[in-house]
Amino acid sequence: MKRQYTDEHAEAGVKADLPEIETWPNQFATGYEIEIVMPEFTSVCPKTGLPDSGVLTLRYVPDKRCLELKSLKMYAISYRNLGIFQENAVNRMLADIVKAARPHAATLIGEFSPRGGVRTKITATWSRKRAR
Repeated sequence: MKRQYTDEHAEAGVKADLPEIETWPNQFATGYEIEIVMPEFTSVCPKTGLPDSGVLTLRYVPDKRCLELKSLKMYAISYRNLGIFQENAVNRMLADIVKAARPHAATLIGEFSPRGGVRTKITATWSRKRAR
């Protein structure tokens, strides 16, 4: 039986050129968590071309930098027409957030709307302790 999904589908969007996520200097010592909810996240399935939509919830403990929300919004909107699997979108976004803000820890949860009777929840986590 021939595979329906190719390696090209799996890699789609992972290395796409996306807008920079800007940051600003954190004015307070660490020890607090920031939660950002993006309830209208959309992307496109690279195989079918059908839209994927869901809610992204980011929780991070900032170090010296905090995420600038308008640039994060513009970054998230850039996925709207991008063909990328849901799992890759969540992991790519977390990697870009970590690169921009260098937090102590960050978790990104993607809860995607059902399509074809299947609902997906993806949780990607990063921390300095685990990165070592």
